[in-house]
Amino acid sequence: MKKIFKVLGVGEILWDVFPSGKKLGGAPTNFAYHISALGHEGVVVSRIGNDDYGREIIEQLISLGLVTDYLQIDGDRETGIVDVHIDSGNQPNYTIKEDVAWDFIQWDSKFDALLETTDAICFGTLAQRSRVSRNTIITLLERAERDTIKAYDINLRQSFYNKGIIADSLKLADIIKLNSEEIELVRDLFNINSKYNEEELCRYLIDSYDLKLICLTKGEDGSTLIDEINSFHSPSFPYKLADRVGAGDAFTAAVIVGYLNEEPIDVINTMANKLASWVTSKQGGTPVYDSEIKGIMNL
Repeated sequence: MKKIFKVLGVGEILWDVFPSGKKLGGAPTNFAYHISALGHEGVVVSRIGNDDYGREIIEQLISLGLVTDYLQIDGDRETGIVDVHIDSGNQPNYTIKEDVAWDFIQWDSKFDALLETTDAICFGTLAQRSRVSRNTIITLLERAERDTIKAYDINLRQSFYNKGIIADSLKLADIIKLNSEEIELVRDLFNINSKYNEEELCRYLIDSYDLKLICLTKGEDGSTLIDEINSFHSPSFPYKLADRVGAGDAFTAAVIVGYLNEEPIDVINTMANKLASWVTSKQGGTPVYDSEIKGIMNL
């Protein structure tokens, strides 16, 4: 019988506002959706405002089959929104509103029971821009069961990061995901040897922070997965591009499911790339899975 994993996406939940309309967004939210779409239990831990945008988020999560039990409601701050502009290369550029509900995720005693049955937690950098949410995220990670996998999707946005946040997150993580631009930012922030190529830099991080796996994504050039011993590169797969919103979150979800299933890294990387490539053919970060992708992912 297939084991159903419980996986948390902790951090920002918001509306991505495109010129054509709004889509549910936030990397942890997109991630939790794809965990659920892959046949497991994706749980969003975040905070919304007591406003129309917040009520629409609850409706959207329910329609996507996601539980809302760990979605806090803030009576003072509004639901987060992000203005998304797609550039000439179909890359999304984000303007992220500050001082919104997800900046103030509070510790809740019911998290203790949740953590007892959690197999993995995915967290990022953006939601740690506020001390309140950062403390809650760190507490969740520190109180998690010893064998709970902790995945850090670095996901650097605008100026909402610093060396301290990244260093503390790396210390708490088992798996990290970052792209080619982000790995160079990490190199510069931590003053790591400029002569290291990407794989050497990844191995330096693995050794320095006792990591189990690094996922280095390269857009149209695919991705490389590197563990303590092996590395494997996978190309991307051809689809007609709609936008790249949420592709990285889908990639991370597929990696975590594959890792929990103890698949070899070449299998994990190939399946994650297939899913991420498919997501780029759809608009927004939470597209409905069709028969094609279900067949590819053996769902």
